[in-house]
Order: sequence, then structure tokens, then C-alpha cells
Amino acid sequence: MKKLFLIFSHKLTDEQIYEAENDLGVNNIVCLPENLQKLWSIVSPEGELSLERLKMITDWIKENADENDLILIQGEYGSTYYFVDFAFNIGLTPIYSTSKRVYSEKANGDGSVKREHIFKHVNFRKYKRYQGRK
Repeated sequence: MKKLFLIFSHKLTDEQIYEAENDLGVNNIVCLPENLQKLWSIVSPEGELSLERLKMITDWIKENADENDLILIQGEYGSTYYFVDFAFNIGLTPIYSTSKRVYSEKANGDGSVKREHIFKHVNFRKYKRYQGRK
């Protein structure tokens, strides 16, 4: 049974769930427990990245994931990099969601302008490691 761990701050759309199950072969989608989800969703922009806070999440992943499970990682840049590296090192497959942005702008009769950005899921991609010279 292949699991998909969600390490990001949003809910999956129906389209993303369908793709995970049908294209990626996922049988179980696993969200972070609420206390760990809060840690992931609120990363302080000040000072150094708190590895102690992230360790709580990596410990939970190690306890619950099996080699070759998928892990969807998106969030604050430093934390995302840390988790992608972590996933590769313990044999998980790190992925991310790509989206297409549709932008529209409409002038209103009162001189104001309404701008709208709609993000539409396109597909999941595997994170890749650099394969060049060291």
C-alpha cells in the first residue's frame, strides 16, 4: 500500500486526490497531526530556521512512512529544502504540485479595478537531485 504524506498548508483538491490515486498509485493520503500541521504552517521568518521544530515532524514521518512512499512538500523555502533533502535520505519520493495561474483584470464603472488570480492544479512532479559534477 503506497502512502502520500502531505507536508504543506493546504487541502488537496478533488483533482489532486484523483491524480494521486490514479496516476501515482496512492492508496492512503496521510495528513500531519494537527499539532505538527501548525508547526509546518507557521514558520517564523526571523532568525535561523528552527531545526528543533522540524525534527518533531521528521520524527513523525520516520515512524509512519515506508520506503518509496510519496511525500508532497511545499511551503517556506528553507523548510521545503530541508524536507526534500530529508525525504531523499530516508528513501521517500518527494513531490510537489504544479499549477497554472489565470489572471484577469476588469475595470469597474466607478474607476476601480478588480483583479483576480485563479490557480489551477496541473500535475504532480518529483523533485530532482542535481546530477552534475561535484
